[in-house]
Amino acid sequence: MTHPQLNQTTGAQFTRIWSLGAARGENVVPNADIIEPINSSDEWIQQRTGVITRVRADKETLVVDLAEIASKEAIEKAGIRPDQIGAVLVSTVSSGVQTPSVATLLAERVGANPAAAYDISAACAGFTYGIAQADSFVRTGLAEYVLVVGAEKLSDVIDPTDRTISFLLGDGAGAAIVGPSDSAGISPTVWGSDGSKWDAIGMTNTMTEYREGAGTVAWPTLRQEGQTVFRWAVWEMVKVAKEALTRAGVTSDQLAAFVPHQANMRIIDEFAKQLGLPDTVVIGRDIATTGNTSAASIPLATHRLLLENPELSGGLALQIGFGAGLVFGAQVVVLP
Repeated sequence: MTHPQLNQTTGAQFTRIWSLGAARGENVVPNADIIEPINSSDEWIQQRTGVITRVRADKETLVVDLAEIASKEAIEKAGIRPDQIGAVLVSTVSSGVQTPSVATLLAERVGANPAAAYDISAACAGFTYGIAQADSFVRTGLAEYVLVVGAEKLSDVIDPTDRTISFLLGDGAGAAIVGPSDSAGISPTVWGSDGSKWDAIGMTNTMTEYREGAGTVAWPTLRQEGQTVFRWAVWEMVKVAKEALTRAGVTSDQLAAFVPHQANMRIIDEFAKQLGLPDTVVIGRDIATTGNTSAASIPLATHRLLLENPELSGGLALQIGFGAGLVFGAQVVVLP
């Protein structure tokens, strides 16, 4: 059987992150404000997690509001028109609705219609998943530019009395524009999942259970098995980070920065030790004052690093996200 030759698209040979934008929750919440419900102390939280304060949004603020602020900054910095954006990808686990996606409304708000738009549910790995997809979209000609956003309002899904994760979490959004480049600016992505630990981070119950509980089942909130997650992150994710460096063709001493998901300062410190990072590599430690913002944490931490160290622009950064699912993603990028 013969058939006509189908057309296929091709795009730019290389891609890079053109720009970043950021939005953080309006309210700074110190440890002193949250220790009573969890029967803890400022000292315990700082020693265990490195968090001094976290930022949380006003009650009226929506995930898309945070995403819009970050996206408009990224678009302006990239110097492109919104109608040049061919796809809008928003990673979030806290939008509040199953459908429609945050991405479709965000595309409307920033003027990117009729761009393809969808949400990514990959929790703390979501931004790296988005960068991987954006890279492939531009190189295959599916889009000229892609808006990638990690946006979370985790304060909507916490139990103030939970000692496993609630005191870590904050609200915010980070956005990136990915587009064509004259040289390689995004390395091959190492990504995957480990469903054997599916319930290590997740919700206390389902929405169906909440609906049918007739007031006896609490609103679903986030919780985690801390030790399981810590061991998995430190030992298994270091292997992923090393593989990402190998696939990128670089060594740790060639990095300008290391930006892991802002899960826990102890995990970040152990990561740096296991990777043998030299003192010349600047490490993202945004968790100290922003908290863990899941999908938003890598772009927020990178945005802050560049504000504080503008000389890092043009250097290489290893970024790795890991979390609920359990899912993971890592790649080396040239900093915008």
